[in-house]
Amino acid sequence: MFALYPRLKRMGVVGYGDSPDRVHVLSERLPVPLSWKKPRLVFVNSMSDLFHPDVPFEFVFQTFEVMQQAALQRGHVFQILTKRPGRAVAWWKQYEEHFPDGWHPNIWIGTSVENQKYAPRLTVLARLPAPVRFVSAEPLLEQIELTPWLDDGVLQWVIAGGESGIGARPMDLRWARSLRDQAVRAEVPFFLKQLGGVRNKRSGDAAILDGLPWKQMPWEELLTR
Repeated sequence: MFALYPRLKRMGVVGYGDSPDRVHVLSERLPVPLSWKKPRLVFVNSMSDLFHPDVPFEFVFQTFEVMQQAALQRGHVFQILTKRPGRAVAWWKQYEEHFPDGWHPNIWIGTSVENQKYAPRLTVLARLPAPVRFVSAEPLLEQIELTPWLDDGVLQWVIAGGESGIGARPMDLRWARSLRDQAVRAEVPFFLKQLGGVRNKRSGDAAILDGLPWKQMPWEELLTR
């Protein structure tokens, strides 16, 4: 995000006017998904974190209201990725009474785990009632053991990818292979996003592991109906 900020600011993209360290809450954008007629896969707040400390809980609630409505009416699938599952749990404890039927199945939430140090975030993520909880091991910086959370049913999706851009640290394919094997054993979908690199991040069709692209998704029928 910080690397892209100067270019987006020069382009005049709304929300990139001051500093990449400052959170801009753009309430006027919330209804936009309701205007999309065909179902979409939506990466929520892809350039920031919905559960950043500077995002008011009331705004998070408004975001969830829109997602619930858009998922029900339009069939959109929403992916939320946060480095702060603890704040997500704190928000849910305050607002769960507003969701008597729980989260819509099309609202997924995950957390970033780039090395084993941050794997305990998954224990916190487990306290959220999303039907699909996922881990994003990107950038994957070392071999990670996710078996405890896979076996306990905490995770319904595993994403992995190498680091890219200037100064990118290499990803050892053995690390990605280990995550793939852990997910396969647990019968959990595995998605290899990219292999990483300085000049070419080797994403899309170039993200190959043992001769195969791994692009598995949870509840894939939701995305194609």
